[in-house]
Amino acid sequence: MGSMFRSEEVVLVQLFLPTAAAYTCVSQLGELGLVEFRDLNASVSAFQRRFVVDVRRCEELEKTFTFLQEEVRRAGLALPPPEGVLLAPPPRDLLRIQEETDRLAQELRDVRGNQQALRAQLHQLQLHSAVLGQGHGSQLAATHTDSPLERTPLLQSPGGLHQDLRVNFVAGAVEPHKAAALERLLWRACRGFLIASFRETEQQLEDPVTGEPATWMTFLISYWGEQIGQKIRKITDCFHCYVFPFAEQEEARHGALQQLQQQSHELQEVLGETERFLSQVLGRVQRLLPPWQVQIRKMKAVYLALNQCSVSTTHKCLIAEAWCATQDLPTLQQALQDSSSEAGVSAVVHRIPCRDMPPTLIRTNRFTASFQGIVDAYGVGRYQEVNPAPYTIITFPFLFAVMFGDVGHGLLMFLFALAMVLAENRPAVKTAQNEIWQTFFGGRYLLLLMGLFSVYTGFIYNECFSRATAIFPSGWSVAAMANQSGWSDAFLAQHPLLALDPNVTGVFLGPYPFGIDPIWSLAVNHLSFLNSFKMKMSVILGVTHMTFGVVLGVFNHLHFGQWHRLLLETLPELVFLLGLFGYLVFLIAYKWLRIMAAGAASAPSILIHFINMFLFSRSPTNQPLFPGQEVVQSTLVVLALAMVPVLLLGTPLFLRWQHRRHSRRRRQPNEDKTGLLDVPEASMASQGSDEEKAESPGDQEEVELVLSEVFMHQAIHTIEFCLGCISNTASYLRLWALSLAHAQLSEVLWAMVMRMGLSMGREMGVVAVVLVPIFAAFAVMTVAILLVMEGLSAFLHALRLHWVEFQNKFYSGTGYKLSPFAFAVEDE
Repeated sequence: MGSMFRSEEVVLVQLFLPTAAAYTCVSQLGELGLVEFRDLNASVSAFQRRFVVDVRRCEELEKTFTFLQEEVRRAGLALPPPEGVLLAPPPRDLLRIQEETDRLAQELRDVRGNQQALRAQLHQLQLHSAVLGQGHGSQLAATHTDSPLERTPLLQSPGGLHQDLRVNFVAGAVEPHKAAALERLLWRACRGFLIASFRETEQQLEDPVTGEPATWMTFLISYWGEQIGQKIRKITDCFHCYVFPFAEQEEARHGALQQLQQQSHELQEVLGETERFLSQVLGRVQRLLPPWQVQIRKMKAVYLALNQCSVSTTHKCLIAEAWCATQDLPTLQQALQDSSSEAGVSAVVHRIPCRDMPPTLIRTNRFTASFQGIVDAYGVGRYQEVNPAPYTIITFPFLFAVMFGDVGHGLLMFLFALAMVLAENRPAVKTAQNEIWQTFFGGRYLLLLMGLFSVYTGFIYNECFSRATAIFPSGWSVAAMANQSGWSDAFLAQHPLLALDPNVTGVFLGPYPFGIDPIWSLAVNHLSFLNSFKMKMSVILGVTHMTFGVVLGVFNHLHFGQWHRLLLETLPELVFLLGLFGYLVFLIAYKWLRIMAAGAASAPSILIHFINMFLFSRSPTNQPLFPGQEVVQSTLVVLALAMVPVLLLGTPLFLRWQHRRHSRRRRQPNEDKTGLLDVPEASMASQGSDEEKAESPGDQEEVELVLSEVFMHQAIHTIEFCLGCISNTASYLRLWALSLAHAQLSEVLWAMVMRMGLSMGREMGVVAVVLVPIFAAFAVMTVAILLVMEGLSAFLHALRLHWVEFQNKFYSGTGYKLSPFAFAVEDE
């Protein structure tokens, strides 16, 4: 947690790995996840690297693993998660895993092929049995009767060549959706010289491919003549029909049916044995495949990391460069020594200088991860830059709560987040695949604080589902006003609205102990009172938040050694911001504390004073708040305007003077040796130099100063800051607007749903019956509209206030994360 306020110190290290122990060393580094390797072979093609053959073997194994996994899923089984911590296997085990995997895959292919063939053969036997057992022969028995009348043709053949024609049969099965088309085509093609019978199978048969039960149509076709038979066979082939032999005698068909049933029974026994053997093979796959997948992924990652290393000139070791946190260097050295001890030569690690900007490393935990994610979504911070995340832990939920303040709504959000926090270790909660749930679960601690702060601001606003609560006695006394004002019945009848005068003795007893007095919820000017209160509160919070952002920039300048920026940027920015808008905050606080109830009617307007401040004028009807106010206002405006040229020209002129001084030093021949010795210090200082140099640090004496670019950069910064102070202060008024919108929407929902339901129950006398659906509708709309929609709106506005109004005062977000080589990412 020490790195939360600023990214950890990261250094570039060079690793000398003995060739015999390089695989073991990198594997151990992958288990620890300490370093991020740099690619020393960026100019070398991926197909020309040292370990490309090993990477290809791992990829081929992964393809085989995919086939095995699909076969397991096809069988309706699931792969169990691997047990324990699995290390990357030694390179000699790769051949063993490959041989066992190929043998399992080949067994699975053979068994699966035999199963498919047996199923197809069994399916044909069942169809043949269905054709013989459907009773088609009874319908066509008339063609075989011995009656002379039936044997006599209607038309006598003129020649003797057709006297020996006999009836032939084609029997088979076809899919139901093809039966109608088949029958129609047969009739048209054969011109009616056939008799066809189609019937559905009595029992559904299992499809050999999909395994689903399906109904088939059996058919029996009788025809005369060889040419018609050829047409029939061609048509049935086109429709992919199953055609089976069909005996003319009933006894022969009965015998064939019995033989088919016996064959089917024997085939089912063989198929059962095949499926049992298949289940055994799949069981072995389930047991062996999960650990193999993890091990091969780790092995492939190790070889990919080794491909980023360069080979020494003697080919006895591999040289790697990696980024590593300074505090992890002892752990890194110990891990390399332990991994290379068996090779006889210890691996060596040492720090090397680097001119590139190091990556940013900020360690997080369950609680801080979501807040750091908000900051990183804007941009990853520069190396050693102030991290806004620790301050966001407080400011983000608070600004959200200012717009979402309600005790009831905040309590519902808090309880929802608390339930996720308490159940965060349950496997079912962690492995849920719903994306919306994963989003909520990832930000559970953020939601927890947002709900908690909303409860706090809800007590300040004195709102619970838009209803005020009287926790403490009110500071206003209606009885004292009635007694001293002499309100009669006639006066009350003529004046439906009564005003409480705080100047009357005993009417105003003092401020409410905490938050808004509940009596304001009964006043007709309740909205006007809250408008004034929340608008001024938004201005105070906004100016304070922006000032805090400017102050945080001081720590960046001090850390990077940019002392000139303290006087030429930070100080003018604070004078400009506090001289104008800090003075506005002072006027608000001064008026709150100075103006009492007796002088409220003649209280001066802060807005008019602030306008007159820029116009250097005064209003005769608007009295000053304190003596000498005009002089103070004029002085502050002049001082703020004087800071603009300092912001615009200060830093460029200082850098120009500094560049000329370094140039004069280089011209002195006696200081050549001193300049060489100062190179490391110059390179280290260049990392924390001006933002325009931080992207490409190097020796300050070697950097060519382009004055036009410096002036352009500073002009953009000056215009952005000066105009941003005005626009950002106005932007914080969204706190006021969304807070009022949330309160009014909650009030409308109560008035349109609950109040109507309560009034209907009182009139109809069915309170219990009416309130159940009314309360259900109120609860659903509260969650859907006020919690989800309003909560999302307040979240986005709080996000904008942090990204645009707060972080741009000190946070550049132009860095990149440290992505260590770790097997944890590979396992996921």
